[in-house]
Amino acid sequence: AQLVESGGGLVQPGGSLRLSCATSGLTFSAFDMFWYRQAPGKECELVALITSADGTTYYKDSVKGRFIISRDNAKNTVFLQMSKLTTEDTAVYYCHTDSRPRPYTHCPGQGGYWGQGTQVTVSS
Repeated sequence: AQLVESGGGLVQPGGSLRLSCATSGLTFSAFDMFWYRQAPGKECELVALITSADGTTYYKDSVKGRFIISRDNAKNTVFLQMSKLTTEDTAVYYCHTDSRPRPYTHCPGQGGYWGQGTQVTVSS
């Protein structure tokens, strides 16, 4: 399977970005999908997930109300709409799928499928 992220870039504080993760080689509609991120000097962290069964979502506390995860099963793609970005959101963002979300010290981790990552930099 392949996961390919896009949509990262440089944005000013308070701005917005929309990340996309296009997948191939897997039955996308059957997989829960996750967005992780890793900032310099910090551990990999789960940012958001969306289930395959009913689209239930989960968000890390610090992004609740600012990020929205969604999926388009017809296009085999998962999205992360990010708004009100702060410098604390600066990180490499990774799309990931596995049987369940796991804690990782480093992204990408072992197991499942990972994208190559996309850099998000929030700076004035």
